[in-house]
Amino acid sequence: MSAPPYVRLYKPKVRMLWWLSRRSYTLFVLRELSSVFVAWTVVYLLLLVRAVGRGPAEYQRFLDWSASPWLVALNVISLAFVLLHAITFVNLTPQAVVVKVRGRWIPGRLLAGSIYVTWLLVSAFLIWLVVG
Repeated sequence: MSAPPYVRLYKPKVRMLWWLSRRSYTLFVLRELSSVFVAWTVVYLLLLVRAVGRGPAEYQRFLDWSASPWLVALNVISLAFVLLHAITFVNLTPQAVVVKVRGRWIPGRLLAGSIYVTWLLVSAFLIWLVVG
């Protein structure tokens, strides 16, 4: 049986930027959007590997292309989004992973803190490796 024609369902109007009304909504939407920039970063690095594999001339063309202002801007924005993605991932880890050592639960702050320390050490090692 269908509803009579005079009965209408309540459909509230939702603003296009509804997610800007609360900080938690904004962070959620930005984190979801960051996946696009993470994907771009992967594609960019794969293009770099391909250029290196094809020889010095192709690598130089890649460097020239990478120096264009729009690509530099895109990569800076991508870096910001990748950092947001990584930080929110680490902050959410204690809620998703429960670690027990010798019958005792590891506090969430200790788990997240150990990930940040590891991230810092690996980053410092990579900087040392590249810079020398």
